[in-house]
Amino acid sequence: MSFLARPTPARLDAGLAVLRVATGIIFAAHGAQKLFVFGLEGVAGGFAQMGVPMAAVAGPIVALVEFLGGIALVLGLLTRVSAVGLAVTMLGAILIVHVGAGFFAPEGVEFPLALLGASITLALTGAGRFSVDDRLAGRRAAPAGR
Repeated sequence: MSFLARPTPARLDAGLAVLRVATGIIFAAHGAQKLFVFGLEGVAGGFAQMGVPMAAVAGPIVALVEFLGGIALVLGLLTRVSAVGLAVTMLGAILIVHVGAGFFAPEGVEFPLALLGASITLALTGAGRFSVDDRLAGRRAAPAGR
């Protein structure tokens, strides 16, 4: 029954890596779609149609945060900062676009709420051991001459 007990540090790190990579792929794909399929003007226009304030600014910012933040999550680089930015975009999406459509996908809050939860989790916990963040932190903490 040890599987039901508190996770070992290795399992916790593995779980964070899976959450981070899966969430990062989703965000990077959506950001890439906004940047490379719809284009910045198309995203701004789409955001304006959805009632997003300052759509000409918000659309490109969201596209870049999703694309670059998603890649950062996959790598585990600047994870907490990236996750906070992604959480803010999902909170905005929920409050401005999705809340009026109810809970269930495709138009409701279900999908952005899941991404918000994953982003907040990563902002609180960090990337875990299997990440660039951990490697960089390990080098800073290593004694001189190592």
